[in-house]
Amino acid sequence: MMWLPLFFDYAFIFFARVSDVTLSTVRILMLMRGRSVTAAAIGFFEVSIYVLALSRVIDSLDQPLRLIVYALGFATGNLLGSRAEEYLALGFTTAEVISVDKAGELAEKMRECGFGVTVLQGCGLTGTHQILHVLLKRRNMPSFLGIIREVDDKAFVSLMDTRKIVGGYFAKIKSK
Repeated sequence: MMWLPLFFDYAFIFFARVSDVTLSTVRILMLMRGRSVTAAAIGFFEVSIYVLALSRVIDSLDQPLRLIVYALGFATGNLLGSRAEEYLALGFTTAEVISVDKAGELAEKMRECGFGVTVLQGCGLTGTHQILHVLLKRRNMPSFLGIIREVDDKAFVSLMDTRKIVGGYFAKIKSK
């Protein structure tokens, strides 16, 4: 049973590192979304956990397995952090959709589903096409892409992260 305390120590290092790296990802996401107070609070817990995990490794540099467990926790934390970012789906995305034949039908269907659509004219290699410019909440992305697949699965879609919105359709929704 001498291995039991060592096992718990390795488990602590691993899960502490997973936690602090996952928190780091969420903290950076909050900073990018302009939520600095939330990011600061997350940062407090992130660095506290980080120092606790690192101290367990630094105190025992003669045990290389601790460093390996620490590194595995870091890698796993990156994976979980990216999953957390996808799950939280905070913020907005700007989509530009180019449909050669079905732009009008796509715009109508998107509006029926509550998306604000601005139709622009664009000139490409093969002529003039309509470009649908849509601002949407990231959490609505699956239904948005579902509409596109349903109406025109050959449409060209470009997605861009949107940092801030001032005025327009979303401002009216927020003020209600």
